[in-house]
Amino acid sequence: MRREQRPTTAPGPLETATVLPDTAPRVAGTAPGAPQAEAAPHPVESAPRPAKAVPRPVRSMPGGPRADAVAGVTAVAHPNIALVKYWGKRDERLILPWTDSLSMTLDVFPTTTRVRLDATAGRDEVTLDGVPATGEAARRVGAFLELVRERARLPWRAVVDSRNTVPTGAGLASSASGFAALAVAAAAAYGLDLDAGGLSRLARRGSGSASRSVFGGFAVWHAGSPGATGAAADAGSYAEPVPAAGGLDPALVVAVVDAGPKTVSSREAMRRTVDTSPLYRPWAASSRADLAAMRAALGRGDLEAVGEIAERNALGMHATMLAARPAVRYLSPATVTVLDRVLQLRREGVAAYATMDAGPNVKVLCRRADARRVAAAVGEAVPAARVLVAGPGPGARLLDGTGR
Repeated sequence: MRREQRPTTAPGPLETATVLPDTAPRVAGTAPGAPQAEAAPHPVESAPRPAKAVPRPVRSMPGGPRADAVAGVTAVAHPNIALVKYWGKRDERLILPWTDSLSMTLDVFPTTTRVRLDATAGRDEVTLDGVPATGEAARRVGAFLELVRERARLPWRAVVDSRNTVPTGAGLASSASGFAALAVAAAAAYGLDLDAGGLSRLARRGSGSASRSVFGGFAVWHAGSPGATGAAADAGSYAEPVPAAGGLDPALVVAVVDAGPKTVSSREAMRRTVDTSPLYRPWAASSRADLAAMRAALGRGDLEAVGEIAERNALGMHATMLAARPAVRYLSPATVTVLDRVLQLRREGVAAYATMDAGPNVKVLCRRADARRVAAAVGEAVPAARVLVAGPGPGARLLDGTGR
């Protein structure tokens, strides 16, 4: 498997954004009838840790697909939660962000995707959780497959079967795991010779956060240089693993306080914030400092510092939305109740720190040993909330014929 040379272009300062027409479709839905999350706290089990948190090397046929591509190639990937947030695109076609972001891949709710090539088919066939994909979901996967075909110079259509185990409304977006798994499986099926960085760039074209799910544990997604265009811009934006000290043993308690649809989509909220919020540029600048501090905290195994940085970065992101014209407000009364309970836990001596994405649900970073106590406290504060517990998980990888 050929190794790509890592781009040397460093992320540059934020420049005035020209928001491009949006061509990135929305996230496909989660699985109907997916496994239900626990309504009460449960023990945190050890997260599976592969020997290497990068996709397994595969052999390609020279100038063509894998020998087993007609039979099908299967990959699995897990969702991730950003601790230093991605919010705002400078290029919506290439899915290039304004700022770097850093996340933790989880050990729960994987997406498993199988790609089979069909030389005689006239169109792609995409099934999501046993149901034929339609509308934006079908368009999104189709556009991604077309990108893979262009790079492989192979016109064969694909049969895609993707199974997502994220419970409906769990507050864990499936786009990251979905497109990471699709990138690994499709690249292998079509015979693309990509290293982990190349797979990360490819996954980014389906979903920005998918670039991070290619890797296990902690990963940083580089925004690249704002001045770069075309192929140089594409090459400069990729994810890579971030080392963390061995003593760091985190868990993430997910509090789903509202599983309903958002009144403002993440895509629209992101555009509106970048275009109109007077707080966006200051937050983007502070986010760069947060990223440097986060990497240092992970390196020395300082969970308290990791949590403090994650919490202030997320609250700052939501402040930019509240300052948008008109404002975007995702935080609900239940969200605030959970935030207050997290603050009380810290007063009681528990290292617990909140982070939120574009929605009302709260994720609480804590030590694995404290996860049961944190989950119980959150459940007591908001009895109607669904509470999930996760730990660091593995990167995207190919499965062999036995499913391993």
